[in-house]
Amino acid sequence: MAEGIEIRPLRRGDEAAWRRLWTAYLEFYESAVPEEVYASSFERMLAGNAGAENEFRGSVACLDGRPVGLVHFLFHRHGWKIENVCYLQDLYADPHVRGRGIGRALIEAVYAAADAEGCPSVYWLTQDFNETARRLYDRIGTKTPFIKYTR
Repeated sequence: MAEGIEIRPLRRGDEAAWRRLWTAYLEFYESAVPEEVYASSFERMLAGNAGAENEFRGSVACLDGRPVGLVHFLFHRHGWKIENVCYLQDLYADPHVRGRGIGRALIEAVYAAADAEGCPSVYWLTQDFNETARRLYDRIGTKTPFIKYTR
């Protein structure tokens, strides 16, 4: 892990910093969510971090004690495996700290959590135009040929 980066689970006192980071993440993808989703997502991640089954978990990356990145992930069943798998839904680092290993450290923390839970795989999606993130993902994961469809 890059020097000075601490990755830790979200805490109740992180809510304002988490909201700032998640808002910036959503804005990057030209998206927004209502207040109820912010409140619900934060509470669900705190519950997931406390061990509630089937809930998202959240972690932050801190530099000098200040959150500068986030990751949200979920363990879930898979029809082709006995074990759960891990879906990494959101990953974000403040633009002013990019290139310092924040994204890699957050992904590696999810890998470690998946290993601890006995999950054989971690997967995530990104948009094809997200070239900066894809340079990292190409080094730390394996690109698959799957195409996402949605309703």
